[in-house]
Amino acid sequence: MIDEQTKSSKGSFWKELPILLGVAIIVAFLVRQFVVQTFFIPSGSMEETLLVDDRVLVNKLVYDFRTPERGEIIVFVSPESWRNTPEHEDYIKRVIGVAGDRVVCCDPQGRIQVNGHPLDEPYVYPGNRMAPEEFDITVPEGRLWVMGDHREASGDSLANYNNHGQNIEEATVPVDAVIGRAFVLFWPFNRTTWLTVPETFSGVPAPSAAAGR
Repeated sequence: MIDEQTKSSKGSFWKELPILLGVAIIVAFLVRQFVVQTFFIPSGSMEETLLVDDRVLVNKLVYDFRTPERGEIIVFVSPESWRNTPEHEDYIKRVIGVAGDRVVCCDPQGRIQVNGHPLDEPYVYPGNRMAPEEFDITVPEGRLWVMGDHREASGDSLANYNNHGQNIEEATVPVDAVIGRAFVLFWPFNRTTWLTVPETFSGVPAPSAAAGR
């Protein structure tokens, strides 16, 4: 009697295995499509926070509930005018300014200011200026001003602002184009770290508060 039950259990397992595998594949697909996805870093524009061929996990769900915030590292579908080739579609940069923010470079200490608040940015590539050129912009509604941490080697908002005749629409990224927030560097393992928002961004006032100064 025990042998018959064992045979029956084994037979049932092999019958159910394709269903279990199918469910696992569907769950993995849904997680990748809507929740978390891995991305690799193809260039040095975010050095030394992220190096070429690093892998990051990107939360694709978070911005269904709120908009990106200053200091977060985001992955987004780049405007076509930013791309060197058509397949260079997904970009990764740091959010410096959100809608309504006035972003200016630079103060007497060479720091970028957002709504009058100077940013201390130790993550910027060693030896780089905080911005290669001076600028003074206000971020349009529904858009983001983003910059790479390797400021002098990044095809970011400032580079495209200058490349497109200081057109602020061409220089900024639509919020709707954001895929998600990079929240952890997981490969290589010896560099694994959380990608948190630097403390300096906590002191940035809202645009309305800055306007009253």
